[in-house]
Amino acid sequence: MLIPTSEVDAAYIIRTAAYEGKRLAPCGGSTRAGFGNSTEPVEKMSSRGLFGIVDYEPAEMVMTVKAGTPVAEVEAALAANRQMMAFEPMDHRGVMGTHGASFGEPTIGGVFAANVSGPRRFVAGAARDSLLGIRFVNGRGELIRAGGRVMKNVTGLDLVKLLAGSQGTLGFLTEVTFRVLPMPQTVETVVISGLDDAEAARAMAAAMALPVEVSGAAHLPASVKGRFLGGALPEGETTVLRLEGLSASVAVRAEKLADAMATFGPVSRIGMDESQALWREIRDVHPYADGTRKPLWRVSVAPTIGHQLVAALRLEAGIDAFYDWQGGLVWMRMEADPEAELLRRYIKALGGGHTTLMRASDAVRASTSAFEPQPEAVALLSARVKQALDPAGIFSPGKMGGNF
Repeated sequence: MLIPTSEVDAAYIIRTAAYEGKRLAPCGGSTRAGFGNSTEPVEKMSSRGLFGIVDYEPAEMVMTVKAGTPVAEVEAALAANRQMMAFEPMDHRGVMGTHGASFGEPTIGGVFAANVSGPRRFVAGAARDSLLGIRFVNGRGELIRAGGRVMKNVTGLDLVKLLAGSQGTLGFLTEVTFRVLPMPQTVETVVISGLDDAEAARAMAAAMALPVEVSGAAHLPASVKGRFLGGALPEGETTVLRLEGLSASVAVRAEKLADAMATFGPVSRIGMDESQALWREIRDVHPYADGTRKPLWRVSVAPTIGHQLVAALRLEAGIDAFYDWQGGLVWMRMEADPEAELLRRYIKALGGGHTTLMRASDAVRASTSAFEPQPEAVALLSARVKQALDPAGIFSPGKMGGNF
């Protein structure tokens, strides 16, 4: 593994690779190792040698950090000032099986390169929505700076958005600047018990229509409910709604939400400590951090469609699933084959969406596209972007299938 300790080192390694026709796979702590497709041998190039907080003024709520800095270090610095990353990035180590000496820690550069986000995504946006500026080395070995420290600075904004979520196929991130938000004073979760998937979708939609500022909405069917909070949730299927903010405000909003949800089923409430633990487990897809390589899909559809998709698929395949983002994010574990064609056919029939194969055996990954195929016009544009930033095609060839 190549581990540059400066931007100059990174540029030299990339220029040399381009000259010699070698291929590189940019990474942080390799906590998403085994994700995506690959068409040829590559050498990993890690940002973990580029670490440290460059600039952080809590009053400005903006932080600049070197890309290889562990997420835990960033979160600790923010927590010391009662601040947080609003998009609450997922830790993939559990579902990807990337714990241990062979792997590092999640890095902040990896978070933005993969556009990672958690349960607050549907109200606060994804990682890219907090990203203000970047520094990266392109496929020619040139250091490029894009964006700035404030939202009004739009210089290079398109490059900022392009690199976020590009999975290391367009450049090697060396530094990121992003906005942060105040940490809520308290957290409470309203729990509705006994709803089936369709009833839960209606309940979550009703909750989101109320003026109570729900910041998390998930449905945990009976097949997974017992794997959250050590089995401490109430009996039966569980629908959970998170409220955050000042203590007095949360208390009033929780009472109003609980009264409204009582028309759907039995209601209970859990406090701050249990709520924080529960939403971390939802964020990190705890039920499927099971040590297996069973195919795991991340499916994004309209919130009213998720349960219909699962019901249709269960008629033809063995699956387990739970719902986040008010039902718009479906975490779906297949019991045997990935059933990619079947899954994508049903998604198209139900109005469209996006699928990503997060985890599978090497054999399955070699034969199944991990990413949703792009429409022809978008694919052509993607190819032009790739050619402009990585003309020799040295970065992660084939990782995103036909997309890059």
